[in-house]
Amino acid sequence: MRRLLLLLLILAAVGGLWWQRAPVGEFVFSQIAERRAGRNALAAYGDGLTLIFCGTGSPLPDPQRAESCLAVKAGDTLLLIDGGDGGARKLAGWGVPMGGLDAILLTHLHSDHIEGLGPALLMRWTGSAARTPLPLIGPPGTSDVAAGYNLMLKADAGYRTAHHGEAIVPTGGGQFAGQDLGPGVVWNRDGLVITAFAVDHTPIAPAYGYRIAYKGRTVVVSGDTGVTPAIPQAAKGADVLIHEALQPRLVAAITRGLANAGQPRTAQITRDILNYHASPEQAATAAAQAGVQMLMLTHIVPQVPNRFFEAAFLGDAAQRFSGSIRIARDGSVLHLPAGNREIAEDRL
Repeated sequence: MRRLLLLLLILAAVGGLWWQRAPVGEFVFSQIAERRAGRNALAAYGDGLTLIFCGTGSPLPDPQRAESCLAVKAGDTLLLIDGGDGGARKLAGWGVPMGGLDAILLTHLHSDHIEGLGPALLMRWTGSAARTPLPLIGPPGTSDVAAGYNLMLKADAGYRTAHHGEAIVPTGGGQFAGQDLGPGVVWNRDGLVITAFAVDHTPIAPAYGYRIAYKGRTVVVSGDTGVTPAIPQAAKGADVLIHEALQPRLVAAITRGLANAGQPRTAQITRDILNYHASPEQAATAAAQAGVQMLMLTHIVPQVPNRFFEAAFLGDAAQRFSGSIRIARDGSVLHLPAGNREIAEDRL
């Protein structure tokens, strides 16, 4: 009898909650929203280099990964390396204050590295009442990308200023200032020095990797590249090498499936991509040659659904590099504190 009574009470409570789901839902939502709105996910990290992986995927559809995007925090400076689709929105959703964005650096001009620039621009503008254009820095052609975005968003910028007013979204902040730069130092402010170097993503040229140095800590970002001596040369003495990775054996299975399904053109694209990307094993060789502490793989091709498949993706990378090897996910964080050799891992 007691069990029956308890069951009836539980059913009545559940039924009451369902019946009152509108006010209960509004109350719970309000509590969560008030706590999350305006939070700063970067406040927990001290001085040093903080890297937030906002897009670890590729043009191949992957519901778990946005396109190429890496946020770099050094002191009071916040930069993006590439702006693929979905990356900036993820940063904002995690509580990264996009109003503090100082510039975006591009490795190259493939669509999956520039399709998310619009949201990054908008959130920086509205988040800080910016009155000056957002610097967009990269290889030759970057200024054309900036001009194209400015033209596309010209009407939108006018609408937003008219609606919210100059105090909130001032004229001038809703556009890019494109800068075409060659290899060499592309950023040198407040102790943060970023050096661009050419990589081999033929026929895309030039394509850049970046060496990022701040207060004794150094990270190298490969960008999209095949095997090239430029990577281990640039990464000598670095703490972390962030390298793109494509596993040819797994891509071959996709190629066979497309061919068998009567999609020869798409199948040929999956064959073509093999010649201008590096495998996890090749990235591991570069990491070993450079002598870094950690190899972080990103721009993951093909989709790795879960951890079970990571061993197949990595192949024999661990036999080539004795240091730490990680496969980045959207929301992965590396923090390199100033003044020591620690590499702290986190997840937003």
